Amino acid sequence: MHSNKTLAKLTAQIQALQRRAETLRAYGRASAIQKIVAQMHEFQISPSDIQAAYGATKSARPKRKKAVERTESRRPVAPKYRHPESGYTWTGRGRAPRWLTAAELAGASREQFRI
Repeated sequence: MHSNKTLAKLTAQIQALQRRAETLRAYGRASAIQKIVAQMHEFQISPSDIQAAYGATKSARPKRKKAVERTESRRPVAPKYRHPESGYTWTGRGRAPRWLTAAELAGASREQFRI
C-alpha cells in the first residue's frame, strides 16, 4: 500500500516537472522569436527575405556524386576469385560476397577460389 502512494507522488512530481519544462521551452522560444524580429527590424529584413535565404541554404548544399557517375570514370577491375559451381566472380575489393564468406565458414580457403 505504501508503494502505491509513493508511486502516485512520484508520478505527480514528474508531471509537474514536465509542465514546468514545457513552460520554460515556450518562454525560451518566445524570447528567441522576439530577438529575431528585433534584428529583422534593425536590418530591414522581410519575412520573404528570410524565406528566400532559408530555401537557398537548402539548395546551396553541394550535391554528392552518384555512384553511377563515379564508376563510369573508373576502369573495371578483373575478377580475382571465382565460385567453381555457380561461376560467380569477385574482384577482391569491398566486402566479400556471401558465397565466399559461406565457403570460408565451412572451412575452405580463399585461395581455393583464386583465378
